[in-house]
Parts: sequence; C-alpha cells; structure tokens
Amino acid sequence: MRFIHLLVIGALIFAAAYVYRIKMDSTARTEKVLRLHAEIREQRDAIAQLRSEWAKLDAPLRLQGLVERHLPLKPVNGTQYDSLKNLPDRPPRMFRPGEPDPIGSMINTIEAASDPDSVTGSVPQPEDKQ
Repeated sequence: MRFIHLLVIGALIFAAAYVYRIKMDSTARTEKVLRLHAEIREQRDAIAQLRSEWAKLDAPLRLQGLVERHLPLKPVNGTQYDSLKNLPDRPPRMFRPGEPDPIGSMINTIEAASDPDSVTGSVPQPEDKQ
C-alpha cells in the first residue's frame, strides 16, 4: 500500500510540475503577444503621425505659398505673342532640291508593301484550285 501511495504522490508532483511548466509557457507567450500588440499600436501611431505630416506638407495652399515665395513665375497671359523674327532658323535640308524626298520614298515603299495582293509570311498563301 505504501508503494502505491508513494507512486500516487510522485505522479501528483510530476503533474503539478508539468501544469506549472504549461502555465509559465502560456504566461510567457501572453506577454510576448501583449508586447507585439503594443509594438503594433506604436507603429500604427507612427504611421498616422507620418501621414498627418505628409498631408500638412502636401497641402495645396502651403505649396502655392512656397511657389509664390520662391519661384519667380508669373501667370500666363492669353495675349502673349512673339514676333516672327524671333523664330529659330529653318533646319538645313537633308537632301538636294532636285533629289526625291527620302521620307516620301519610304512612304511609297510602304504603300507598295501594303498591296492587298502581296503575301507575307504571316498570311497563308491561297491554295491553287484546279
């Protein structure tokens, strides 16, 4: 009988130690979760603060004031014209006056290639029916 009593007492001590270990693990994990929640809350607060600072810096009225203060710009007037003498010179010709226009000759080549009767590699040739 004493042996059974000692065995039961040993099992109870082992069970108490195991329950204590489980409790300590759960307490440690709970503390870790609470720290993570606090860190998440701090990060969200920091993000909210940065967003409010960005909204303040990006405010149209603030930007307009900075533009007026630091840039020497004036509003564009619809009647602002310049004289023809201030236009830049015409670029030099790339071909002689008697020669054909190279771009025009390319257009003629493109038009000839777009002939509906011509066959390309992407269009199957019609089969000869005899």
